[in-house]
Amino acid sequence: MASVGRVLSSFDDFPIHQTSRPVSQTATSDINHYDRYFFNGYTKDTRLFFATSMGLYPNRHVVDASFSVVADGGTPAARQISVHVSGRAPADRADANEVGPIRIEVLEPLNALRVTVDAPEHGLRADLTFVRRSAPIEEPHFFQQIGLRVTFDYTRLTQFGGWEGWIEIDGVLHDLAPGETLGCRDRSWGIRGVGERSSTGAPVADPQFFWLWAPLNFDSFSTHFDVNELFDGKRWHETGFIAPIAGPEIAPPAEAMRSVDYEIAWRPGTRTAEWFELTMTPWVGEPTTIRLEPLFEFQMAGLGYLHPEWGHGVWKGELEVGGERWDLPVGNPTAFDRLHVQAIVRATTSGGIGEHEGIGILEQLALGRHDPTGLTGLLDGWHA
Repeated sequence: MASVGRVLSSFDDFPIHQTSRPVSQTATSDINHYDRYFFNGYTKDTRLFFATSMGLYPNRHVVDASFSVVADGGTPAARQISVHVSGRAPADRADANEVGPIRIEVLEPLNALRVTVDAPEHGLRADLTFVRRSAPIEEPHFFQQIGLRVTFDYTRLTQFGGWEGWIEIDGVLHDLAPGETLGCRDRSWGIRGVGERSSTGAPVADPQFFWLWAPLNFDSFSTHFDVNELFDGKRWHETGFIAPIAGPEIAPPAEAMRSVDYEIAWRPGTRTAEWFELTMTPWVGEPTTIRLEPLFEFQMAGLGYLHPEWGHGVWKGELEVGGERWDLPVGNPTAFDRLHVQAIVRATTSGGIGEHEGIGILEQLALGRHDPTGLTGLLDGWHA
């Protein structure tokens, strides 16, 4: 068994400390502290969608990652293929960007990153470079408390970009030409529920989580939206930005919206959107309306979210690698581990920003009751 007594690391030679402790020690001993990368990408014809994530859980001494691809999206041949890896976290944060066959390399901070995957035994290999289309957006801080217990306390940045490189799926090579594959990434760190489920004492509220996240790419700009709401629709987090396209030297800052709102129609018997419309109101000028048309859904379980076996921060051993695949759409969309999805969407704007067509995703996780949209029960699908 590896020693956990070492706390000094290579980063302690740099003037980057935020506490009086070495860099390897977090500001809090909360076991739910995490530090995570997330990326997604999609070809403009939407036939190929991919996503990857990597998380470090210092107080659990765990690091994990996943890479997942949807091939032939929106067709009868659509399938999702994933590789997962989990292991012991390295003592030095400088070594924390690689676990098993998945590696993330920061080529130029806040501008370019590289993702490599080498898991041919699970049908996946890749060498991909993400290059910014926008400046990074620092979302409003996430904080939620249930009773006296802090459940969310984290920071996240979101950034739009393009991809180039290649993905190999079951031995078939897919080249991603510059300008033809778009997407976004996020980086988040702080406290949120990870790892094995454990007792939290006396219940103080019914289980409930409502989350919508919609980063969208257009030819000359990008838009970003999210909301977290309680069962009665009261918001505890929201984001709204319009981001201009970055130039070779300058990435203009995104414009924060004064307010955001949305309408959603659930597909009967599910908790996923049949259609979606959001309104972004700037501080000066007319509101912009964006209509989203869902094309198909990517299962976030392919990245470990709500996964019964490959959940984030779960200790599985010194190094474990596994793979899985399934046909799309899944046959049990209201099962707990199938609730969390990213729908690939076509987007159309009208109003203040003018008429434009774009592409992006609508992430959805609706667990428990949500009165404004008619959801009842813990997992019940919507019915009129």
